[in-house]
Amino acid sequence: MKIWVDADACPAVTKEILFRAADRTRTHTTLIANHGVRIPPSPYINMITVSSGFDVADDEIVKRLVVNDLVITADIPLAAEVIDKGGLALNPRGELYTPNNIKAILNMRDFMDTMRSSGVHTGGPAAMSQADRQQFSNQLDKILTANRKK
Repeated sequence: MKIWVDADACPAVTKEILFRAADRTRTHTTLIANHGVRIPPSPYINMITVSSGFDVADDEIVKRLVVNDLVITADIPLAAEVIDKGGLALNPRGELYTPNNIKAILNMRDFMDTMRSSGVHTGGPAAMSQADRQQFSNQLDKILTANRKK
């Protein structure tokens, strides 16, 4: 299993959790973004910078991932593509996207997008809380532990 990170909008605290987990479990982790992202020196962590453009980083992640790889993203359409390709998708707040919930999440995203485009102010996501960080860390540990048992 490899971890792919949609790093353009990934919170710094999530990246720090990922960096520690990558080193601790010796899991190859690649951040992909259209701008440089600082990463710690590690044989398990690397960075790929792609050109700017709509979905360029997402397309690169989908191109490189294989079955059972893990993708960290808050991008719901990307998560759907990852699931379709047999990967796992986890958002930075610890919500695991699955074949059972991704359609409902996509529908809600599309509904909210329609609301915003019609002028309704829907607000943005809340700031990352300590509970969000803990949920992400716990879910990541579950996934990595299950992978080691395979």
